[in-house]
Formats: sequence, structure tokens, C-alpha cells
Amino acid sequence: MREHLYEVTVAWTGNKGLGTKTYADYARDHEISAKGKPVLPASSDPAFRGDPSRYNPEDLLVASISACHMLWYLHFCAVNGVVVTRYKDEASGIMKEEKGGLGAFTEATLRPHVTITKDSDAAKALALHEQAHRFCFIANSVKFPVKNEPSITKEA
Repeated sequence: MREHLYEVTVAWTGNKGLGTKTYADYARDHEISAKGKPVLPASSDPAFRGDPSRYNPEDLLVASISACHMLWYLHFCAVNGVVVTRYKDEASGIMKEEKGGLGAFTEATLRPHVTITKDSDAAKALALHEQAHRFCFIANSVKFPVKNEPSITKEA
């Protein structure tokens, strides 16, 4: 078994001068970085006093699942003779928050819209989503269901 290490730095940038003296005294802004990569401005969800112009952890979780699925899917298409020319996923996730602030994601849904060449096998292209789902590292790591609702379009 191989092991892979991922290291990121999360640095809070939301001190408005009073630190966390009160719940309203600080911004939820932070930056996510990794060696050799651009800094990603982030915050909390606006529902939790965050900046709506920045990514929040919930956005990034759904994006991680979607991107992982896409990368596996493109791999399986390439090795199975399905030529993908476009891929766009309109993914979503549902998080339920309980009284008192506890919460968890209850599901995520991937909606990949895939365009393939006219000579590619649409049935195989559709079936490869299941294989990508089985192999997706991120989907295999979460405790909530990840649904797939793919669509395939052939080029004219």
C-alpha cells in the first residue's frame, strides 16, 4: 500500500484589531495555501458571518468530490476509448445544521454533463461514471452518500 501526504496551510486573516473579543468582532476570512500553489482566499459561509465573495469549506468539500470524480472519469474514458471533448459538473451538497450549531453533510449530488465524439460509445461513457465513483478517493472518504446524475451528449 502506498501512502500520500498532503500539506496545506490555513492562515486566519480576519483580525479586525480586537481579535475574537466577541463573536461579531472578527472576520472569518482566511487563506489556504500549499507550497508552490496560488493562495486561495476563503471565509465561512455567509450564513455564519462569512464573506460571500470567498470560497468556504462547504464549497471546497463539494468541489473536491466533483473534481476527484471528473479526474477518474476522464482517466477511465481515455483508457476505454471514449473521447470526451467537454465536461462540466453542476454539483451540489446538502448540509443540515442542528440547533446549537452542530451539523453535517447529508448528501452530495454530481451532475456531470459530458460531451463525447460521435464515434464514442455513449453507453460505455455513461457506465464509466460508476467506475469513476467507485475509485474516487474523496467520495470514498466521506460518510454521506454521493449521488451521480450524469448526462452524455454526442457531438454532431
